[in-house]
Amino acid sequence: MTNLKIGSSTFWWGSQTYIMGIINVTPDSFSGDGLIHDDDLWIQRAVEQGIRFVEEGAHILDVGGESTRPGAEPLETEAELERVLPVIEGLAREVDVPISIDTYKVKVAAAALDSGAHMVNDVWGLRIEPAIADLCAAKQVPLILMHNRSQPRNAVQEARLGGHYVGTEYNDLLGDISRELQDSINLAEKAGIPNEHIIIDPGIGFGKTVEQNLTLLNNLDYFKALGYPILLGPSNKSVIGYTLNLPPDERVEGTAATVSIGIDRGADIIRVHQVKEMARVAKMTDAIVRR
Repeated sequence: MTNLKIGSSTFWWGSQTYIMGIINVTPDSFSGDGLIHDDDLWIQRAVEQGIRFVEEGAHILDVGGESTRPGAEPLETEAELERVLPVIEGLAREVDVPISIDTYKVKVAAAALDSGAHMVNDVWGLRIEPAIADLCAAKQVPLILMHNRSQPRNAVQEARLGGHYVGTEYNDLLGDISRELQDSINLAEKAGIPNEHIIIDPGIGFGKTVEQNLTLLNNLDYFKALGYPILLGPSNKSVIGYTLNLPPDERVEGTAATVSIGIDRGADIIRVHQVKEMARVAKMTDAIVRR
């Protein structure tokens, strides 16, 4: 059984499912949980949410300042820094679990690590700013590499159910994702990141249609062959909304189903909005499948 120390926590892969709680420091999260409203209390809200998540069972907190919903506009670097840094600093004072910075910008990642973050979650798998790999190697911190084929032209918006992707083509869905993840892994290794510091994420909802996401969820174990811990982020995603015909704020049961199946198929970390509920789902699923 392999392990990874992140901050003061040690993660033993295969022993249990770990929970990553989502801290969306945005005004426009697809899930409606963005913490920036028309007041000046968003930093306090974010820190309080992080504290609550840890009490509810989160093992990692993932802080992001730029919405990744289908069709979202890119955020300027300085604006992203203004959102995430005070929250990371506040969380670092209040919680004793690793903090992850959800960004694909090396300047944001560097500042976040200096402010108290312990790892980087790159939703573009080093395809936008490969220098993130050099940063993580120099800082000796873990890096999450996510698969992403998001293209604005393929994003379709529906008033009730939100955005989703259509017309995204793969020659071989699982094989293409695996090869593209391996490309990201190769970039990380070339920069000097050790294998034990790499976590992979097949990117549910990022440049994949509803049917492709369902196939991906059912075949998550395909990616175990790459040899790295797997993070799965299905929480409240469009695959749930369009399968059940439910808006983002009514997807907790669908999320629970994807979490349970994902764990059975080999997920090591589950990235979720509803920490309390999904920590219980993970604990029950672990009791069944990790025997």
